Amino acid sequence: ADGSFPVWKASVGGLCAGALGQLIASPTDLIKVQLQMEGRRKLEGKPPRVKGALDAFNKIVAESGVKGLYRGVIPNVQRAALVNMGDLCTYDTAKQNLLRHTDLQDNYVTHSLASGCSGLVAATFGTPADVVKTRIMNQPTKNGKGLLYSGSMDCLIKTATKEGVMALYKGFIPIWLRMAPWSLTFWLSYEKIRQLAGTNSF
Repeated sequence: ADGSFPVWKASVGGLCAGALGQLIASPTDLIKVQLQMEGRRKLEGKPPRVKGALDAFNKIVAESGVKGLYRGVIPNVQRAALVNMGDLCTYDTAKQNLLRHTDLQDNYVTHSLASGCSGLVAATFGTPADVVKTRIMNQPTKNGKGLLYSGSMDCLIKTATKEGVMALYKGFIPIWLRMAPWSLTFWLSYEKIRQLAGTNSF
């Protein structure tokens, strides 16, 4: 009745949206991660594993079948669910609180502040899952099975035990610096499109 939306509902919505979207896109993310690691291999003087996206796709399927394209799908989906929950839920909550408890209006200033909060929370929630996801997707394999980690919990525990809990936040600053402008651009565009379409802001 007061126009608010419960935090738990926003959290569930964000989790489901992120999980479903990443479940569909997981094979392309695996190929992207493998391509990104080629630069490091080149610096280390190692021979390239793949020549391009299509070559990576073919090699994964040849070695592990179609199911090999979904290597790391669980940590991938977990990361996307956490990032989206942090982003979507925080934006909605921050925006509503700014409008209720300050003199700010429903304009680009409020949208920018709320998106800044959402980007920070998304990076905080998503970085540990991102570290786990990247390590699992990029580990050496034999017969389609990872040689270093058996799953996301195994990777999480081994990383925290051997390197300390803060190892799960390696790359936090660049992740946040990537998410912050993305979040700002997305939410400002989203609000503007809603305004142009004549839809009331939430």
